[in-house]
Amino acid sequence: MNRFKDKNVLVTGGTTGIGFAVAQGFIAEGARVIVTGRDQAGIDRAAAELGPRATVIRNDAGSITDARALGTTVADLGIKLDAVFINAGMARFASLAEVDEAFWDLSFNTNIKGAFFQIQALAPHLNTGASIVLNGSINAHIGMPNSSVYAATKAALISLARTLSAELIPQGVRVNVVSPGPVQTPLYGKLGMDAATLQATADSIRSQVPIGRFGRPEEVAATVLHLASPESAFIVGTEIIIDGGMSQL
Repeated sequence: MNRFKDKNVLVTGGTTGIGFAVAQGFIAEGARVIVTGRDQAGIDRAAAELGPRATVIRNDAGSITDARALGTTVADLGIKLDAVFINAGMARFASLAEVDEAFWDLSFNTNIKGAFFQIQALAPHLNTGASIVLNGSINAHIGMPNSSVYAATKAALISLARTLSAELIPQGVRVNVVSPGPVQTPLYGKLGMDAATLQATADSIRSQVPIGRFGRPEEVAATVLHLASPESAFIVGTEIIIDGGMSQL
């Protein structure tokens, strides 16, 4: 398919995992893609792997200054965007007793405050008919221990998809959200666990997924591309859960 031939797309947090798979998917279908990341080594690696149709830049979703700078970046390129995937975020887990103000603020600044101001900065640079897709999580719907702060940020993001849809639909911009369940990404390697604990955690999570496995980044990417395409023109303010049945069965 070539649904995004010569379209302009922006993917935040696109140097690894789901974001990288989404950027690959858009490029494979003809788009030019701006990708953001924080780690310079990851930025360099993504730029090399994604090729000449990708512009990979450093941008920290937890920084309001960086969030607002995205609009300037797009303006300086002299383009309008046809699709945006707000993916940059973090997953930190701690018990009620362990969460302090710094933990709370970092999670909310990155996952919801940054996302809001990124969209605010990008809104003037969207084409009529553009699509914004947010990356939520099934943690907003399930009572997983130690995930209270993370789950709250994702619940806020899901709500944002509805309210921003109401605001942006008059200019022909749709906002939707995908909420993945457990997906095999580098995220799990960043949880600070030793190998044995990480394996035990992965086995425990896998046992809760009716389909019996972790999701793959490209499976989430396929849904993101669908929501960004004209095929989903009648889908607005909606959440699509991609979790192998974990939250439903």
